[in-house]
Amino acid sequence: MRCIVVARSRLGPMLRTLFAAVLGLFLGAAWSQPSGVLVETAPVRAKAVGETLLAYGVLEPDPDQVLSLSLPHGGLVNRIWISLGQRVVAGDKLIELVTAPDARMQFLQAESAVDYAQRELERQRRLLSEQLATKAQVDAAQKALRDAQATVAALRERGMDVAVETLRTPIDGVITRLDVAQGQRIQADSTAMLIAAEKHLIARLGIEPEDLNRLHPGLPITLSPVFVPDIRVETQLHQVHGMINPSTHLVDVLAPIPEDRTGPLVLGSRVSAHIRLPPHQALVVPRSAVLRAGKQAYLYLVKKGTAHRVEVDTGTEQGPEIEVSGALAAGDVVVVLGNYELRDGISVRERAP
Repeated sequence: MRCIVVARSRLGPMLRTLFAAVLGLFLGAAWSQPSGVLVETAPVRAKAVGETLLAYGVLEPDPDQVLSLSLPHGGLVNRIWISLGQRVVAGDKLIELVTAPDARMQFLQAESAVDYAQRELERQRRLLSEQLATKAQVDAAQKALRDAQATVAALRERGMDVAVETLRTPIDGVITRLDVAQGQRIQADSTAMLIAAEKHLIARLGIEPEDLNRLHPGLPITLSPVFVPDIRVETQLHQVHGMINPSTHLVDVLAPIPEDRTGPLVLGSRVSAHIRLPPHQALVVPRSAVLRAGKQAYLYLVKKGTAHRVEVDTGTEQGPEIEVSGALAAGDVVVVLGNYELRDGISVRERAP
C-alpha cells in the first residue's frame, strides 16, 4: 500500500510539468500567429449592365404574305392535288372544280343577253335610217349591249364559262390551311385554302405581362430553334401587342426573320429568343461574394480589417459577375473566398486574389 502512494506522489509533479510544457508551446504558437480569418477580396465595380430577356414562341407565316384562295363560283370539288403543309410552286395544280349547273346557266343566259342586245342595236339603227326610231333609242340599245358584254366578261373572269376548271397556285409557298375536301359541294366565294410565302416568316413570342413596359420595337433579338440550338438568327423586335393572348396567357411580340436566314428554318417550329434590353448602370461583384440565407442574399464588406454583413438584392448575371444593390458603393471591398466562415464583426486578413 505504501508503494502505490509513493508512485502516485512521484507521477503527479511529472504530469504537471509535462502539461505546463505543452500548454506553453501551444500558447506560444498561437501568440506568434496573426489574428483574424484569412479571406480573399475583390472591389465592388460600377459598369453598364445589359439584361437579356428569355422568351419562347413559334415560327409563323408573315400575315402580310399569306394568300387566301377563294373559289369564284359554286361547284363540286372533283379533285385535290395538294395537302396541308405541302410546298407548292407557282403554276402547280391545286383543285379541279366542276362548275355548278346554276352558275353555268347564269353564264349561258348572259351570253344570250349579249346576242339579243346586238340584234336589238342593229334593229334600232335600221329604224333610225328609216326615220322610224330616235337617236335616244339607238343610244339605249348601245348601252344595253355594253352592259350585257360586261356581265359576260365578269362571269368569264369568275370561271363560269367552263364546265370544269383547274385552279393553280399564283405564288411559291406552303399550304397552311385547307378548307375543302374531294367530293364536297361548295358555295361561291368560299375560302378554299391559305398559301403562305415560305420565305416570309415571323417569330411570335410570348412575354410575361410584367415585362411588357421594358420592351419596344427595335430591340435586338437572337433566335434559335428549340431542338436545333446551333442555328442562330439575328433580328429585331418589330411589334409589341397590348393585350394578353387568351391561348397562351402571355403578351405576343413579333420579330421578322430575314429572308436570307429562312433556309434552315421550318414553318411551325418552336423557337427560343434572347431579347437584349437597353443597358443600365449598376454595381457588380463576383458571384462567389453573394451568399444566401433562405430568400435573402447577403455579402461581407471589409472595412478596417473587420467583416460587415450587408443584405443585398441581386439582379442580372453576366459571366462571373452579378448585379447587386444595397448599402454599398463602387470601390468597397467584398469577401469572395472564405466568406462561409465569417460572421458579422469578425476580424479578417485580406489576401489579394
